[in-house]
Amino acid sequence: MPRAASVLWLRRDLRRGDLPALGAADSAADGGNVLVLFVLDPALWDGGGPARRAWLAATLEATREAYDGRLCLRVGDPRKVVPAVVQEVGAGSVHVSRETTPAGVRRDKAVAAALGKAGVDWVETGTPYAVGPGSVRNGSGDPYKVFTPFSRAWRDHGWPAPATEPKDLSPARVASDDDGWKTVREALSVDGLPAMPEAGEAAGLARWRDFLDEAVTAYKDERDRADHPGTSRMSPYLKIGAVHPRTLLAELKGRTGQGAQTYATELCWREFYADVLWHHPRSSWHDLRPALSGMTYEDHPELVDAWKQGRTGYPVVDAAMRQLLTEGWMHNRMRMVTASFLTKDLHVWWPVGARHFLDHLIDGDIASNNHGWQWVAGTGTDASPYFRVFNPVTQGQRFDPQGDYVRRYVPELAHIPGKAVHEPWKHDAGYDHDYPERVVDHAEERLEALRRYDAVRGGAGSGGSRSGGTESGSGSS
Repeated sequence: MPRAASVLWLRRDLRRGDLPALGAADSAADGGNVLVLFVLDPALWDGGGPARRAWLAATLEATREAYDGRLCLRVGDPRKVVPAVVQEVGAGSVHVSRETTPAGVRRDKAVAAALGKAGVDWVETGTPYAVGPGSVRNGSGDPYKVFTPFSRAWRDHGWPAPATEPKDLSPARVASDDDGWKTVREALSVDGLPAMPEAGEAAGLARWRDFLDEAVTAYKDERDRADHPGTSRMSPYLKIGAVHPRTLLAELKGRTGQGAQTYATELCWREFYADVLWHHPRSSWHDLRPALSGMTYEDHPELVDAWKQGRTGYPVVDAAMRQLLTEGWMHNRMRMVTASFLTKDLHVWWPVGARHFLDHLIDGDIASNNHGWQWVAGTGTDASPYFRVFNPVTQGQRFDPQGDYVRRYVPELAHIPGKAVHEPWKHDAGYDHDYPERVVDHAEERLEALRRYDAVRGGAGSGGSRSGGTESGSGSS
């Protein structure tokens, strides 16, 4: 029977470098073997869309290669699988990166309790963040509610240098479940998958260094341009832990340009939302701020479907929604534009859109995704959001000024030149290729959104009103 002195249970840390939990597992093994384990939980696997499953599958394949083929893949409920594996190999400790999402915390408490009864040590070392959620607090010891003061305190708090990889690591050879890697391979062969980037730690680091060499200097100015490749595209690697944010921050150190500083701030936003979720676990699928709990929402499945399919009649919205479907990713500025359109032009409760994004985004992170949606919807961390309604035409004109982004994803409009593509209703040939007409009038719906916000802020409609069906997207994850 294969033996291992310790178990490293990977979750959102699918890499080998800059992994403190790996070092802790190696130290605990004291010259023995470390079993590197991943548990494919059907409850999470089945609940994810094909794109998310494929990205995880590709990353698992790359991680197995990084560990010399010795990644043990088991299938089942981790609360049962992990203790069973530990007993199988005779390990004395299980090592993990501390989980901070509500579901992850609940799971880990159950696993740790089961291991404790068996006399096995449960050791948490590090988190998926540069600064662990819950660590940054104000002078009164309370968590921050607003980003800007959090970001200052986050920088002042600082973070350790990247962890060094253990020397002469010898992962244990322990058999995987027969259907584990078969499930992984099947996920990668599904028809209609988006065009994903190369997966794994090595690919993520290569992409990062290309960004440092070529794009970080102009990042402050280019990051909002949907038509330019001005972003790092690191979010899928960060979400799954193929690369740790501490690694990126270490390589930004010493770079004084505005681009590098702006990029660090974007990483801070990710950490801020994780911190908010840590302190307010219910906010994963419910409004963080109760001030708008009386808001009235609509239930128009046909309009939601038009939004999901990229057929709203607003070119930049449709381009972004089609980018999501074809790439499993969407430009961040466009995430705000499309979220605003759903919540404030169609008046749909934000969890409906958040769930759709999580189903399709390969970088779908519940803290960043769901709190980003609430920021746009006006129920999250922004103090005065009720008047912000993104105009899909002016947003397109500003961040896709020549229409290249729209024409890339909306072929029905490829014949319309320049910025005219953002207003096909003003072009003689705007509807020659079956592009849909606008599903709503933005100017009218903006006024309606403001009316609803003002009514709630003035006390009207208290008690809450959501037309039937809009809470269907509020599942747990």
